[in-house]
Amino acid sequence: MAFRVGLAARLGGFVARLPEHQGKALLAAAGVAVPRGEAVRDAGAARQVAERLGGPVVVKAQAQTTGRASRGLIRFADDPAAAEAAARAILGADVEKFPVTEVLVEERLTVASEVYAGIILDDLRRCPLLLVSSRGGTGIEEVAKANPEAVAELLLDPVEGLADHQARELWRRVGVRGNAQRLLADATVRLWRVVRQVEARAAEINPLVVTGDGRVVALDCRITVDDAAVFRHPELGIEVARELGHPPTPLERIAWDVERDDYRGTFYFLQMREGFQRGEGVLAFHGAGGGGSMMAMDALQRQGFAVANFCDTSGNPPASKVYRAARILLSQPNIDGYFGSGSGVASQEQFHSARGLVKAFLEEPLTVPCVVRLGGNGEEKAIEILTTYTRDLGVPVECYGKDTPVERCAARLRELLANFSPPQPRPPRGSARAATRPYTFRTLTGTVTYDHDVCARCASKVCVSACVPQILTLSPEGLPVLAITAEEAARGRCSECLACEVDCHALGAGGGWVDLPIPGLEEYRRSRGME
Repeated sequence: MAFRVGLAARLGGFVARLPEHQGKALLAAAGVAVPRGEAVRDAGAARQVAERLGGPVVVKAQAQTTGRASRGLIRFADDPAAAEAAARAILGADVEKFPVTEVLVEERLTVASEVYAGIILDDLRRCPLLLVSSRGGTGIEEVAKANPEAVAELLLDPVEGLADHQARELWRRVGVRGNAQRLLADATVRLWRVVRQVEARAAEINPLVVTGDGRVVALDCRITVDDAAVFRHPELGIEVARELGHPPTPLERIAWDVERDDYRGTFYFLQMREGFQRGEGVLAFHGAGGGGSMMAMDALQRQGFAVANFCDTSGNPPASKVYRAARILLSQPNIDGYFGSGSGVASQEQFHSARGLVKAFLEEPLTVPCVVRLGGNGEEKAIEILTTYTRDLGVPVECYGKDTPVERCAARLRELLANFSPPQPRPPRGSARAATRPYTFRTLTGTVTYDHDVCARCASKVCVSACVPQILTLSPEGLPVLAITAEEAARGRCSECLACEVDCHALGAGGGWVDLPIPGLEEYRRSRGME
């Protein structure tokens, strides 16, 4: 059997990987045997666990990496003193930017044979895929290449699941017979139950061992949960459902909370640089679509820029989500500019992005040059909104459509920076507003307020005509009010298009605004001296 696509490619998406000891706890709760042991955070506790286990143990770094043994992150200990020494040697080690803060101390087992069992969500075939192999302990893809007869696979029906006879047949195909076949099939069915329970995109037991006394035990496991399902599983304690390549920064945690709490569209934020100074050519980068964003970052690099972050707001996010993304990007100290660009053919309404950016730029306020390339649906309207509504900022803000190459946009930002001096002193942040005659309603993630005393003086009533979901009307007194119930607005009928604020302030009397909290951001900014 030849693998058509590698496991990493099959997984796709974003996932949250559980530490080994947590995965084993889930397996044990489902009835899969695991070694006796405990995860601890200091060497003295490791010694105590070894004393309770009463025999040779294995001390394993709880690090999300492969090849732990070759890195000295798995050590054998014959007695409690050796277990303490092993834990002391492992704890505090840096593994791919992650410090090791926990070790798992387990009983050492006598192993007769090692096999592999794994279930992944195959994005190409859109269903779970069960893989088993009679050879465990090494990468499944390497085994499949060298010994294809040792690997078997089965596509699973997500509704029907996995029956015992199916699991037994799969193990039979790789040469497992007798009682071992029965026990391995049982463990595999229970692994499927764990996958369903936590909505995992992948769950692998490698190795799954047959011990000297005939038991089947999960010696190691890797379970990853789909980030879209994390909010349904608070019991897992996943703080940030992203594989970032480093421990989450405070700003990445704030950004993840925005994404976690708003299902509309996608907001991905990865901080790539910190501690830089003004004048080093480091930009805030705001992309829309992965491929186009990569091209834009390459263009910036060719112009001599570096990016402080990677950011992607795609999947047709509301203006409110783009606003929050922009506020987070602008909370990176000492950036020299703001650059936005995506694929140029995004199937999302670009005027939502434009309004989100305008609100963020005016509130901040923006103090660095900005070039944005908004290609896609409604780009002409988006360009007009962004360039017209920010013209009084006092800093250059230029917007282009898909017909302007991203290389030209990057070069234009370089030209703007060549003759730019930051405004001194820094303009103050937009202050909190208070209405003398408020009309207020809740939205999905914020609050809309109108000051009807100001609205009474407005001739354009643009907030009503510009409202994208058309949920506003004029009262008999000519004041903007909801045309739907407040409950409907709070449940999402108000799409948070921000026209009631952005267009109102540009073309009306400025009587409407939208409060969109970003928990933790103000505290973060104060800690960085930005307030």
